Formats: sequence, C-alpha cells, structure tokens
Amino acid sequence: MLKEINTIRWLKHLFLGIVIGLTGAIVHLSPAGLWMEEKFGLYWLFHLRGTVSAPDNVVVVAIDQPSASRFNLPMTPQLWPRELHARLIEQLIQAGASIIVFDLIFDTPSAITAYDQKLALSMKTAGNVVLVERLVYEDSALSTDANEKNYNRMVKEGPIPLLPLIDDAVQAHAPFPLPKKERVNHYWVFKTDAGDMPTIPTVVLQIFALPLYEDFIRLLRTVNPAYAAQLPNNKNMADIEDLIFTLRDLFLNDPDLAHRLKTELNRDANLNSIQRNTLHALLNAYSGNDTRYLNFYGPPRSIQTIPYHQVLYPDENKIAGQSRAMNFQDKVIFVGFSAATQPEQDIVRDDYHTVFSNPDGLYISGVEIAATAFANLLENKPIRTFPLMGSVGILFVLGLGLGIVFMLLSNQSAVVASIALVLLYAGSVYYFFKELSVWLPLINPVFLQLPLAFFGAITLKYDEEKLESQQLKKAFGYFLPDRVVNDIVKNSGTMALNNQLVYGACLATDAEAYTALAEKMEPQQLGQLMNSYYAVLFEPVKQHNGTVSDVVGDAMLAIWAKTSASSDLRKDACLACLDIAAAIECFNHTPNQPHLPTRMGLHFGEMLLGNIGALHHFEYRAVGDIVNTTSRIQGVNKYLGTRLLVSGQVITGLDEFLIRPLGDFLLTGKSTPVNLFELIAHKQSASQMQLWLCETFSCALKAYQDQQWTEACDGLYKILDMIPEDGPSKFFLNLCKKNESVPPVDSWNSIIRIETK
Repeated sequence: MLKEINTIRWLKHLFLGIVIGLTGAIVHLSPAGLWMEEKFGLYWLFHLRGTVSAPDNVVVVAIDQPSASRFNLPMTPQLWPRELHARLIEQLIQAGASIIVFDLIFDTPSAITAYDQKLALSMKTAGNVVLVERLVYEDSALSTDANEKNYNRMVKEGPIPLLPLIDDAVQAHAPFPLPKKERVNHYWVFKTDAGDMPTIPTVVLQIFALPLYEDFIRLLRTVNPAYAAQLPNNKNMADIEDLIFTLRDLFLNDPDLAHRLKTELNRDANLNSIQRNTLHALLNAYSGNDTRYLNFYGPPRSIQTIPYHQVLYPDENKIAGQSRAMNFQDKVIFVGFSAATQPEQDIVRDDYHTVFSNPDGLYISGVEIAATAFANLLENKPIRTFPLMGSVGILFVLGLGLGIVFMLLSNQSAVVASIALVLLYAGSVYYFFKELSVWLPLINPVFLQLPLAFFGAITLKYDEEKLESQQLKKAFGYFLPDRVVNDIVKNSGTMALNNQLVYGACLATDAEAYTALAEKMEPQQLGQLMNSYYAVLFEPVKQHNGTVSDVVGDAMLAIWAKTSASSDLRKDACLACLDIAAAIECFNHTPNQPHLPTRMGLHFGEMLLGNIGALHHFEYRAVGDIVNTTSRIQGVNKYLGTRLLVSGQVITGLDEFLIRPLGDFLLTGKSTPVNLFELIAHKQSASQMQLWLCETFSCALKAYQDQQWTEACDGLYKILDMIPEDGPSKFFLNLCKKNESVPPVDSWNSIIRIETK
C-alpha cells in the first residue's frame, strides 16, 4: 500500500514537471513569449551587463544644438547649406577617414544650385561617401477579372531616387529602415520586402572590406571556381551594389558556402588576425538571418560622438583647450542628427526608444543606431538568439527539474533549492549574454515556470496531506471516538490553539543589569537595543520548533509543547538554549553596544496551553506550576554564577548533552525541591576542560552531600585553581567552609534553600 502511494506521488510530481516544462516551451514558441523576452528579458540583460566599449574605428559626427548655434543655423538638418557638408567631407578626407556615411536625405535640389554642385564634387573626389535613402510604400489595387469588379491589393516598397547629381557622385546608397514598434530591438541587413535590398550596415561593411577583395576572390576560387568567375577580378572593376546583389544570390543559393569559406579562411596563412576577422564579419553578414538584434553599447552617445562644428573647425578645439585629440584615420564616420539633450530631441525627431533610453526621455538617434548596427557586424557581435529548439529543450528540462525538486524535498527546502536552480540558470543566461552575446530565455523560467512549480507543488502537497488526514481518521476511527480522532488529526504536527493540557518545556530568560541600563539610555535607543537583543533570542527558538509565548521588559518566556511527553521536544528546547547562549556571546561582542549577559532557566512538565483571559482580551499562553518554577530556576543563576540551568525533568534520558549536576534546591515559595543541572554543551562539541570540570565537580558535590567537607573543598579548590571564575565552585566552597566551621545537626540534608526570587 505504501509503495503504491509513493509511486502515485512520484507520478504526480513527474507529471507536474512535464506540465511545467511543456508550458515553458509552448509559451516560448508563442508570440507572447517572444514579446515578454524582448520587452523585459533584453532590457534586464542589457542593464545588468551595463555600458561596454564601442569600437574605436566607428565615430558619429553629430548635427546638434552647439553646432547649430556655432553656425547660426536652425536645428533642422535639411535647412543646413550643403556647402557645409562639402567642407566636412574635405576635412574628414584630409584627416584620413575610411568611409563617410551621411544619414541625411539628398533627394531634392537645394535653394542654391552651386552648393549642390560643390557637395557632389566633394563626394566624387572623396570616392568613399555612402548616403542613406528613404523607402516608400506604394499601395495599389489590381483587377483580377475582365469586368474589373474584383481587386487584389498590392503593396510595394522601394527607395526614393536621390538627386541625380548626388547619385552619380557617391560610392553607394542604401536605406536603413527600422521596425515601427514600441521599442527598437533589431534591424535588417537585407530588406526582403524591398527587393532584397541591402541596408546601410551591410553596404558599409562591404566597402570596408574592399581592400581584402582579392583575398576574398582567392578564397572563393579555392572553394568554387565557378562562383569566383561570376565576380570582377579586382575591386576597381566592382560596382558595390551589383557586387552585393551577386554575392547575396550566391549565398542564398548555396547555404553551405559560408561554412566552406570560413573553413578555408581559418586555414589561410596569408592573412593577419584583423584581416581574417573582417572577412569573417563579411561572411556572417551574407549568411545569417535577414534581421539582427542590436547589441547596444550603452545609453545615447555611447559610440564616440563629436559635434559637427568641432570637426569642421578643429583649431577652435585647441583654443578652447580640448584635451582629447580627434583622430579620424581609417575610421568609419557616420554623419547625422544626434541630440545631446531632450529639448534638442523634441525639435528634430530622429530618435528611437531602445533598452537604453534615458529616464529623462532622451532616446538614441537614428544615426547612432546605424553606427551601432555596422559596429556589431564589424565586431561579429550582434545579439544572437539561442537556437529555437535548444531553448525549447532547456525550458523543458528546467521545468522537469523544478517538478522533481519539489517532490524530493520538503516545501521550505524545495523553495530554496528551486530558487537556487533558477538563479544558477539566470546567472548562466547573464554570462552567455555578457561574454558571448548569446540571448537565452530569462523571463519565462523566472516568472512563469518557477511560480508554476511553486503553486503546483503546494497544490499537490495539500492534496497529499488531505489524503493522509483522511487515512488517519479512518485508521483511528476503529479505536477512538470521532471527537478524539479529530483532535489528533487537527493537532498533528502543530500546537493546539484551544485550551488544552499538554506536556511542555518552558524557558525563561532574564538580562542582567537591565534596570540600570534602562535608566541610562534614551527610550528610542533602548528600544533599538532590545529589538536587536530579542532578534538574537527568537531565532534559535523558532529554528528549534519553539514558540515565544511572552515578552516583558528584558524577559522572554518560550514554550515547546505536544500532547505527548516526547524526548524530541526536550531535546529541541536544550538545543535552542545552547544556541541562544552562543548567540548572546556574539551579541555581547558587538562594538559600541552595551552588553546584556543573559540568564536562562528550563523546566519540563504539564501545562495548560491556550487562550487565557476574559471579556474582550485573551492571550495565548502557558499556565501552570511549570511556568512559575521555570522563573524560579532562572533566578538561581544569580546565586550560582551560572547562565543556563535546567531541571532533572528536562535532562532525563538526554545523553547527548554535557551537564553539571548541582544538587537539589528548594525554590522560593515551593514545597518540593527541584534537582538542577548546568547545561554546558553538546557532548560532541565539548572541550576536554569542560569534561574535566563536570567530572571533578560531580565528585566534589558527592563529597558535599556525604558531608565530607575536606574532600569536597579539595575538589573545589582544584577547579578554582584552573577556573578561578567558576560560580558553582565558589558557592559550594562557601557552604563547605561554613559547615566545616559550624557542623550541621544530625537532621541535615543536602537540599539548598533559596529564600528570595
């Protein structure tokens, strides 16, 4: 029967794990799962990773408010005279710029034709200028029958032609469309909706790699001579746009071409590491997905950004004491509007909401996103999603693991283990993202699968406990009345809340010198001190299954209670006392804090446990002689100089503790003596000195009880020679001396009477 129950339990939790795993996998495959990971997962991963260094060979030249003020021009880039752009190109070429990319539209003539001609001449002379062009959507309807009654809608996407004068002067032009979404996370390397047109990052990368064109053709000729024959023999013969379209067709028609080229590239000994990385970047651009996730370097202007006017007039930087020299040698320059403040951004809207949008509303500009996309391609560091089926497999295994954890462990331990498992996974996700730019699911496991595992396990365990209660009622119903059975089931594993006679251990504590301390301290300071003090007391009680019943001033009363006299109950109470003693020792070593040495007394017996009171005021507490006796035992510490006293009723049968017998004491107001012991330590952790102390003192106490005063004194002197501050030895030595000088009457017994509390 028990084996069958365990099998069913295993199957239920296994089923729970499978459900959690499948739920995570299904959600990950759904649009909602992608939305959650993009909106929240990417955001947290980027912000946990923080800002990283952008490549130093990518620079943004910003049209911004300081530049507009310097030229006495409006902020709108379209209103700037094109003669300025011509001068900028000349300045950048003179400084050694590798490629100049304008994120500005030149599709209409300017008011001054001469400025257009000057700009075109500068572009032609430079030979390395790339322009961004706009895409437009053409929505048309075509009839599908002769009567022209039925129509199909056709949507075409294509670029707006550039001004012919400008078009003939530039090296290349391409669009850079961004998704019209709440937040920009990705971009296109090829825009399939616009005739598979390459975008700005792809075109710029191809131009950047042109110095290695002959090496690329050599590698391609090795892999497939027929493919190499379709391309120009040298870079001077290559038209950039035709070259890109030709290569695009080759890689689309032969998906394995990139892998073979990379293998050959890794074998090639004629290229250095920088050249090899550039060709790897080019191959990845042609062979990967059409959309790539942006690997942002940080908030706006994380890529090196230089105001337009500082580039055009570098001598003014020296006069102004600019410490950082501008170096454009062999760098790719992106020119466009990039606001440094939110008010600038409101004037010209060319900005996009990203994971690094500033709280003040400043977004990353379009030109910086274009520069970021190119830098990602160049570094081979776009954010790459983990393979879809790999992510699904991980989520399924993780969900299955959570279900098994909650089956093998108790609720509390399972929660801790599950959180640790998910945190370990989240740490791995962060590592992959930061070090490898690989993006694994994060939101799904943390905020879906873990709560699902938690609540699912609680539901299963509730059903299991309910079944156990029903089985317990059925078993005891054959022998006991229903009322008694219900009480047993109700109180199984918990403490009764109704008035009930139970067996219990009772602990009373008291802090020395509290009254004097309370007189010296301000109430607020005293309150803070006592809160810290009680936190030290309460934790061991709670940890060892006890309950704090009462707190008054500096005194605490704690209880351990069950309907049966269990040795486990007394053991828990003793362990709690030892832990409290150790915790108080640490507490009293806290710097700049008053010491609160604490005395404890522990007793065991019957008590009435429940709601005590009348009218509208009740308190849940223990009532009985045990409570009063416990308080008196605690008070004996003052006479003996001890910290932790327990009664014989507590320690009987608990052989795992080291105790020092102290004899029988008749406490104040009591008629029956109590046998007391000092609880010193757990035997496993006791020192040799503690063991010797207990053995030597036991012999001395036996001599005292036998009225062998000299022998008792000798034993006590031995202890005081080794431990001068030992309180019980001093106490009994005084008694021995007194009885030795004035011998007791024949009716003497060893019971020690305590006259005051």
